[in-house]
Amino acid sequence: MLKRTVFFTDSRAKSNVTVFDTTLRDGEQTPGISFTREEKLGIAEHLSDIGVHTIEAGFPASSDAERDIVSAIKRLGLTADVCGLARSLPADVDVCIDCDVDMVHIFIPTSDVQREYTIKKTREQVLEAAGDIIAYARDHLGLCMFSAMDATRTDPDYLIEVYRTAVDAGATIINVPDTVGVITPTAMKHLISRIDREVNCPIDVHCHNDFGLAVANTIAAVEGGASQIQVTVNGLGERAGNADLAQTVMALSSIYGIDTGIRTTSLVETSRLVARYSGMSTPPTQPIVGENAFAHESGIHSHGVITRSDTFEPGIMTPEMVGHRRRLKLGKHAGRHAVRQMLAEAQLVPTDTQLDEIVLRVKRVAGRGKRVTDADLYEIAENVMQLAPDGKTLELQGIAVMTGNHVIPTASVRATVDGEEHVFSSVGNGPVDAAVKAILGIVKTPVHLKEFRIEAVSGGTDALGHVTITVEDERGRIFDASASSDDIILASAEAVINAINLVCRTRKNDRKRKD
Repeated sequence: MLKRTVFFTDSRAKSNVTVFDTTLRDGEQTPGISFTREEKLGIAEHLSDIGVHTIEAGFPASSDAERDIVSAIKRLGLTADVCGLARSLPADVDVCIDCDVDMVHIFIPTSDVQREYTIKKTREQVLEAAGDIIAYARDHLGLCMFSAMDATRTDPDYLIEVYRTAVDAGATIINVPDTVGVITPTAMKHLISRIDREVNCPIDVHCHNDFGLAVANTIAAVEGGASQIQVTVNGLGERAGNADLAQTVMALSSIYGIDTGIRTTSLVETSRLVARYSGMSTPPTQPIVGENAFAHESGIHSHGVITRSDTFEPGIMTPEMVGHRRRLKLGKHAGRHAVRQMLAEAQLVPTDTQLDEIVLRVKRVAGRGKRVTDADLYEIAENVMQLAPDGKTLELQGIAVMTGNHVIPTASVRATVDGEEHVFSSVGNGPVDAAVKAILGIVKTPVHLKEFRIEAVSGGTDALGHVTITVEDERGRIFDASASSDDIILASAEAVINAINLVCRTRKNDRKRKD
């Protein structure tokens, strides 16, 4: 791993920064997202397990259901502090107290535009309200965070006055929210530095991503002296979202050498958990946790990372550090070195002439806009090398699916595993889901389905469907396969079977190497 290079020397930056996660509050305000009670409890437990210091469990005063969930999260007995959000109203604080939270997070608008048009208060009235509500909260709770809502559009001199009032009233930490995501990193560092000089209180920062600057602004705030960062998993949140947990933590730890206390090897797992519960998939190009974050297709890049990984990766951050895996991918930019290595893993050793032909065919397929899977590569190689295809571990003999508007989708699959016939049935959220679960139930090989994608190859109601799936085996190795059919259930079943056979083939090769 490369030696870390620290790119700033500001003495105000702390060596340790705590993490305040608001996935369950601001993250759930993402349009289209609504976590169930069980999902929120599961996310809270996971966030606490990976080292998040404070979890904003919700806004208890917003509904009876929210109040119940916040109370339930507190009863989990987490290592992390549990925080409840409250407006500058005694009734809101009372609900947080009833939920037995460790911290109350009180906010009040301070910018002229929000102050005048949302709460219709003068500057003096805001100061008085902030002081009164914080003093009230501290009479009942040991920890109180105060947020000057829309701080980055608030007159700086007045903002300092607001924060001093909050601290004098008993606020234990002050939050600087970039509520509409308009500040720049340079301005954020300057603002936090000034607050740090003039207000005697720990500083927390909450950045929105309207201009794609949330992570950069959060890091700049740390450079300026902030000791706590607010983040969400996968950058969820209002409008364009908030600062992303994985990106912010890894930038601080890997580039700056700042300890956040987060178990970074669980970042990919955390991202996938929240993606599954939220129904919002993570883009392949998402930094740190996306499927392509450590994937290489270009021949030059692939050759480089095969020789030494930090030629075309940061080096100060490896895939293993975040719970990821490095992958070589196939496409029209694929090179000989990557193809040779991928074939070697399947114990296929072509001559130089055969390798050139395999690479040429891979590029032809990719050039037509088709994704080249691992299964495609092995089929091309076996054809060029004139090898008999490997015997398949799993072969589909028959599949039956029952579905309807008043029927729970159910699939029954009959297949042979190493020549022995097996039958398995399963229900699912739909006919495809039921069929895939039934197939996975037949095979004892541990396989985790990571990605499932359906595309229409042609138009019309009789369109040919192309299914591409990605699976992961028990060793963390990733395989992809595909299949096409005018019956999308059959295409899905065949793609899953192709992927399982790839996993089984690799396991057999592993045993051969040991022998």
